[in-house]
Amino acid sequence: MWRISGAVNRALTKAGYPLLLSLRRGQASVSYAQSLLGAPETRLSTLSNGLRIAAEETNQATCTVGLWIDCGSRYESEKNNGAGFFLEHMAFKGTNKHPQSALEHAVESMGAHLSAYTSRERTAYYMKTLAKDLPKAVELLAEVVQSSSLSEADIEQQRGVVLRELEEVQGSLQDVCLDLLHATAFQGTPLGHSVLGPSANARILTRNDLVEYINSHYKAPRMVLATAGGVNHDELVALAKQHFSGVSFEYEGDAVPVLSPCRFTGSEICMRDDAMPLAHISIAVEGAGAASPDIVPLMVANSIIGSYDITFGGGKHLSSRLARLAAELNLCHSFQAFHSSYSDTGLLGIYFVTDKHKIEDMMHWAQNAWMNLCTTVTESDVARAKNALKASLVGQLNGTTPVCDDIGRHILNYGRRIPLAEWDARIEAVTPRIVRDVCSKYIYDKCPAVSAVGSKCARLSQVLKTVKVLTVHIVLITPFTL
Repeated sequence: MWRISGAVNRALTKAGYPLLLSLRRGQASVSYAQSLLGAPETRLSTLSNGLRIAAEETNQATCTVGLWIDCGSRYESEKNNGAGFFLEHMAFKGTNKHPQSALEHAVESMGAHLSAYTSRERTAYYMKTLAKDLPKAVELLAEVVQSSSLSEADIEQQRGVVLRELEEVQGSLQDVCLDLLHATAFQGTPLGHSVLGPSANARILTRNDLVEYINSHYKAPRMVLATAGGVNHDELVALAKQHFSGVSFEYEGDAVPVLSPCRFTGSEICMRDDAMPLAHISIAVEGAGAASPDIVPLMVANSIIGSYDITFGGGKHLSSRLARLAAELNLCHSFQAFHSSYSDTGLLGIYFVTDKHKIEDMMHWAQNAWMNLCTTVTESDVARAKNALKASLVGQLNGTTPVCDDIGRHILNYGRRIPLAEWDARIEAVTPRIVRDVCSKYIYDKCPAVSAVGSKCARLSQVLKTVKVLTVHIVLITPFTL
């Protein structure tokens, strides 16, 4: 627990920092500036094999510990696309030491929660548990990652589970739309692969395919053992030496994977189904990579555009121009600005859901919002966006699991954990001129990629006829198969 004196508190308040966080009645209020000052340090160490250990120590009874690995669907080929996601399903089906029942019993006896996720460039295995059970949690995670049994019977059983999940994903039209966006924007490159992979691959992936994937990518220099909560960094380093020193850092022959550049292609893809009442549409230009200095100005720009849902209310009083128009003109049911950043590229876009008769209007005003970012951004726009962005950054780190995830991703992306105070300084340095210049660089006179799912979406090629765009138009009348 940390405390700030009344004098410091008054000085910070006088400096004009907004009050964003409040505790219960009877407790002292915690301002945004104080939350920055009180953020614990993230300590970082490295084992001799290259595996990194990072910990944020706080006085909590619980902790989250996990292994973040620099691999995902971008490292897969067309032949084995989906292998990483399949492995995620196999992770908790037993190890060489613990069969599935024993593994589940060990986790449940601690009252812990074991989970995993796979993305285009990252894989994570993590556990939320009591701080006192950290040694056992690290031991089980080490087994899951290094000695998963991968029995043929379990593979066949999980094959059916993966296929059912692929079918279920088709019901999430936002996920389908954004997967289509990647498929067309990065067509012919690994970033065009979906994380889940096609159902054809899920039916034929073998144990050898999964073992080869592990041997190719689960290397110590590409791993981060991260933890947050009631932990001790030195204890974590000792546990890492005990359980992860044997992780290989060597590759066979010339098998070191090198990420090739994934070119962006302005294009359009549509999955048309006129039986659907609404159209789900994404429009995006190529964005910045994770380490680009343009990341923060683009975050502010996205905050200016904001988001909208018809259930929000507010109407003409909403702060976002596009949200006000959406409410007043009934342009859409919802929209959200997004920026998906990868190691060397990204997608800067807007996703919206609208009626088939409003596609043209919403597309027009979405592009108009982009042009406003390049030409007419004001001081008040930027000030509002900065405050919203700062509040979002603090709010996203509420709990040991999101903090641990933040640590793992930052170490892989930047080689260090970027503290909130540094994010705050970068955000504060953004001016309207910077927003206009950076947005002009990424948006003005660029060829967008567009994906659409639903009713009458095949009309997009007509809508975009005044936009500089290379159209690769694919219309699918039947349900889409991943």
